Amino acid sequence: MASLCDHPGEQVALEPIKLVAVRDVPLSLDEVFRAVGDASAGGTALFVGTVRNHDGGADVAALGYSCHPSAEAEIRRVAEKVVAEFPVRALAAVHRVGELAVGDLAVVVAVSCAHRGDAFAACRKLIDDLKHEVPIWKHQTFSDGTEEWVGAC
Repeated sequence: MASLCDHPGEQVALEPIKLVAVRDVPLSLDEVFRAVGDASAGGTALFVGTVRNHDGGADVAALGYSCHPSAEAEIRRVAEKVVAEFPVRALAAVHRVGELAVGDLAVVVAVSCAHRGDAFAACRKLIDDLKHEVPIWKHQTFSDGTEEWVGAC
């Protein structure tokens, strides 16, 4: 009898990175969720970053994201690191650029793994590294007219 670790569903998928994109149109939760669907995955973790109406004690009036031309390739690089560290069955990451309104989806990432613990950990690593390593910048305008650039999404 084969051990659980010998089952193909317990291993990293051959092509686990299913979707990586930077888009200037509204993001779709359904698209990202469908992209990480895998019959051998017992856990799927999804993170959705939305534009909030405040930051640092000030009301946000407008927000825009811009990126370096390498941003999509950098998201893929981050995704490859996550896949190398965790037994990922499927992974997807999409970030929005352009002008966004309060409540809009700014980033959606998802990871599916055979087990929930790995899915949670891999998803957290994916969004944290994306935020710190990918050249995407946030420009906020506050209701008092002041502005702020944030170095990474």
